[in-house]
Amino acid sequence: MKTSDFDFDLPGELIAQRPADPRDSARLLDVRENLIDRFVGDLPDILASGSLLVINDTRVIPAQLDGRRGEAKIGVTLHKDEGNGEWLAFAKNARRLKVGDVITFGGDFSAEVLVRDGAEVRLRFNTSAEAFRNALEAYGRPPLPPYIKRAGEADPNDVSDYQTMFAAREGAVAAPTAGLHFTPDLVKRLTAAGLDFVSLTLHVGAGTFLPVTADEVRDHKMHFEYGEISEIAAARINAARAAGRKVISVGTTPLRLLESAVQADGHLPAFGGDTDLFITPGFEFRVVDQLLTNFHLPRSTLFMLVCAFAGMDRMQAAYAHAVENQYRFFSYGDATLLERAS
Repeated sequence: MKTSDFDFDLPGELIAQRPADPRDSARLLDVRENLIDRFVGDLPDILASGSLLVINDTRVIPAQLDGRRGEAKIGVTLHKDEGNGEWLAFAKNARRLKVGDVITFGGDFSAEVLVRDGAEVRLRFNTSAEAFRNALEAYGRPPLPPYIKRAGEADPNDVSDYQTMFAAREGAVAAPTAGLHFTPDLVKRLTAAGLDFVSLTLHVGAGTFLPVTADEVRDHKMHFEYGEISEIAAARINAARAAGRKVISVGTTPLRLLESAVQADGHLPAFGGDTDLFITPGFEFRVVDQLLTNFHLPRSTLFMLVCAFAGMDRMQAAYAHAVENQYRFFSYGDATLLERAS
């Protein structure tokens, strides 16, 4: 497959710069049968009672840091915790870095460059785990995607806006954006309508939202992300499937983790580890029946994923409809509701 097969034209004015207020007032394109224009707040009325909504409870950390190596300015976006104080990160001005260099971010907070591979570096920070969290709060900022434009950097509203109501476990450097549409009132109405929730954790990395630059899809390299599915969560998902209840993934991140962990016989075990699952058309889905997700970047792995899930022709038609009808795109934008293609 060619990466160009997943390209489309998107007017810049459709890229959302702020979330809907309230969050569940965002528009929703229901793509399950026909293309129907709805709102996220309609979900309690259109999802089947008894369905199980799977949410990602990761919490975004202030993963963007501005540092210096001598006189050189070095911007760093952390994207994966490697343990023992080491992180993989994307670095601006990475060409100015060499192994052994120390980047200072403020006060006595610094990191040594262990490895450099193009724009990606492996850093070892000079702090304990608790001191590292405190330093991020002091010197870091929300890692907004580059298509969200600010005069300078993320503002105070982004600190809360770029976090879902389910956020509990620190580690993500990008928000699981489908979860941004949920409010306590919407969850209450969904529960009253007979829907249930279960949580898992996938610490979303910055690489998730990058466009694919390789000409051939198969040549794209996915970045690893860490995820966990507890024994209780796995048991509840297996029970829902055995009872014929729909499993609905709130975003692509729970879907990727579920489809990474499921066994060949369809059983979902508990899971803890890395995944670099790259889902493209032809992939066999084993767990998820429906997917609630935002509108994604052209030529991105996430647009490839939704084409694999619901069908290429259907998604191209859905995105053309969304552009024509002025839906808002990307992280702070509107949502789609998809059914797995048979």
